Amino acid sequence: MPLKKPKQKINFSEQLKRLDSNPELRKSILKFCRLKKGDVWIDPVKGHKIGVLDAVKKDDIQNLFEDRKTTLVINDPPYNVIVGNLNSKALSKIKTKNYINFSQKWISNALEVMGENSSLYVWMGADQNDGFQPFAEFIISMREYTELKSRSLITMRNQRGYGTQKNWMAVRQELLYYIKGNPNFNVLYTDIPKLLRGYYKNVNGKRTENIERSRSNNIRPGNVWVDIQQVFYRMEENVPGAYAQKPLKSIERIILSSSEKNDVVLDMFAHSGTTLIASEKTDRTCYCFDIDPIFAEMTIRRLEHYRKTGKSGWQWNSPFPELDKK
Repeated sequence: MPLKKPKQKINFSEQLKRLDSNPELRKSILKFCRLKKGDVWIDPVKGHKIGVLDAVKKDDIQNLFEDRKTTLVINDPPYNVIVGNLNSKALSKIKTKNYINFSQKWISNALEVMGENSSLYVWMGADQNDGFQPFAEFIISMREYTELKSRSLITMRNQRGYGTQKNWMAVRQELLYYIKGNPNFNVLYTDIPKLLRGYYKNVNGKRTENIERSRSNNIRPGNVWVDIQQVFYRMEENVPGAYAQKPLKSIERIILSSSEKNDVVLDMFAHSGTTLIASEKTDRTCYCFDIDPIFAEMTIRRLEHYRKTGKSGWQWNSPFPELDKK
């Protein structure tokens, strides 16, 4: 009887470590990056633009857009919170006053390219160990922009969180929604069925309950999103090396609700390229950039990978397989 071959052990850990905290790894990847500071890659298929640009430099934004305008800005800037117990250069904590000054610069630049009727979404953190900065300060500072009107404070609940046995587990991410002018808003529905019945109302002389009057058997997302899975290494959309990426479903929801097909969507902190992939999937044109050439390259590769394989990420595999050939 032939001996059975032992099962091959699969390594389920990410093959690319957190990039913002590994200078040697960054140095080895930089030589594979096709863009340098100030460069912009133009997608020959759908006209997406990806650049190595600085969100606080007005000329960078204007050169990217030329005469075009955007109807939707989705920004996920650094939170001014120490991420993963590591105060790295890319995800660092600075004085709150300096952080707000940085934020006001990129907000002013975003306004320059926002159309007459457009939307702005900003993911923002709150340090529960430091007076919940910079969340409160950021919201107050936004009142200076009279052309913007606040519309909603959205909370996305993570399935996983962090904390101790002496505090509530931190599982929330905050998303601020502002508008300029009077942009369209498309009503969306989740995959969660409506279960609560009994809210009765007379309509045209007939007594009806809430589900009868509804346009869908499912609930709307509302401003508390509980149906979106936080990205981790076992998910296809995971991009190893890109710490704390946003779920693709959350960005798709924003795009579908606050833009139309063929609109330009702007992301000034591209990171793992999620806004680009969501734009590609929903037939929008994405203009995005990152100050870091490695994340700009990762964003381009993610688009190429998606078109080639239909997969939205690499799961635990590396976006830079060249590193394994050394």
